[in-house]
Amino acid sequence: MKKKLLAMLMISVLAVTAFTGCGNAADTGVSEQTQGKEQVESLEPADGTESVDSTEQVTGDGQSDSGKVTLKVWAEEDNFDILSKMIDSFKQEYAGQADFDITLEEQSDSGLRDVMLSDVHNAADVFSFPDDQLNVLVSAGALYPVPNADEVKKANLEGSVNAASYNDTLYAYPMTADNGYFMYYDKNYFSDEDVKTLDGMLAVAEASGKKISMEFNSGWYLYAFFGQTGLDFGLNEDGVTNHCNWNSTEGAIKGTDIADSLLRITSSPAFLNQGDGDFVASIKDGSVIAGINGVWNAMDVKEAWGDNYGAVKLPTYTCAGQQVQMASFTGYKMMGVNYYSKHREWACKLADWLTNEENQMIRFEERNQGPSNINAASSDAVGQVPAIAAVIDQSQYGILQRVGNSYWDASTEFANTILAGNPEGLVTQELMDTLVEGITKSVVE
Repeated sequence: MKKKLLAMLMISVLAVTAFTGCGNAADTGVSEQTQGKEQVESLEPADGTESVDSTEQVTGDGQSDSGKVTLKVWAEEDNFDILSKMIDSFKQEYAGQADFDITLEEQSDSGLRDVMLSDVHNAADVFSFPDDQLNVLVSAGALYPVPNADEVKKANLEGSVNAASYNDTLYAYPMTADNGYFMYYDKNYFSDEDVKTLDGMLAVAEASGKKISMEFNSGWYLYAFFGQTGLDFGLNEDGVTNHCNWNSTEGAIKGTDIADSLLRITSSPAFLNQGDGDFVASIKDGSVIAGINGVWNAMDVKEAWGDNYGAVKLPTYTCAGQQVQMASFTGYKMMGVNYYSKHREWACKLADWLTNEENQMIRFEERNQGPSNINAASSDAVGQVPAIAAVIDQSQYGILQRVGNSYWDASTEFANTILAGNPEGLVTQELMDTLVEGITKSVVE
């Protein structure tokens, strides 16, 4: 019976599409979660415990605090150099308490879930992964809850803690908080006042014969215009379908108000819809002087604009006669511990060490990765890097991206209609009704 319940939960979670938000994935904005039922049914919580939600420290076989401790760490190869230094410092910190044999193996963060669940008993003891994979790993019983959860929660940004939690239980150690989007701008053209409103930025770009870029027909970015309007959207309890009232005819901001605003914004000669790669090319050729994008392109932006490279939270836009703050989906990376690790106690200590304040600052200094640790994120050094400071600032207006698959195609179809100027002349209420119908439809329809 327990296997069936786990499998049913897994099937629900796996139907959810989630965005991992790294540079390579930014062109699509979507990562498909497609684990098979057979993978889940082969997993049982270790030591005969009744629930993977339990935070009780289990000290069964292999939990010795001394003797030979063999641990395997999975991470992306680009991070091997700094991880090797962190592992060395970990060994020094706990010298004399155990004989450590810690190895690093290459594993992409985006593919972690698939490899982990294919053979969890032989998988890494400690591993990095993006927040969109947490629910799947928890549902399969593959993640061990953080034993010092209160301490870790207090040390990290609230958004990163929420991303690493499931049903109020912390299942991973927050590591970075830079997987979102914000506004890049060229200081040659825009003042600090200009970048506060999208209207102001479009006016500057129009007068200069230049463009402002965003991937408008990607649901990941399109959410920016809806998230702070007071309207409702999210994943249902079934983990598969969405609820949404973006077509509401009541309230201070109605669905038609948003549609009217989007038709006006996209009709500006300065507005440009383009994907990630085209954005980089356009800032290099000088045609784009501002754009909504993420930290993965920070080096290209800096190279193109030099000392005039600026980045801030997203601006407000005019809707229903008021200024509405643009929202965002947010993303985080974290370290997890394998429930089946033979040295789970030491694995937890290692994961905690690799994500502590000092090591998050090392990641920032050497890899330009935005920290989730509160002290590190608020440091003067982080504040001096425009892209990282901007994505952290924008996170207060963001939510974790947890949506059902039907959201993506419906958003793209709606956005393309807006970009084309509503060629069929549909009333805006009909546009919004069609959008909501698509977002909320059952996956079997």
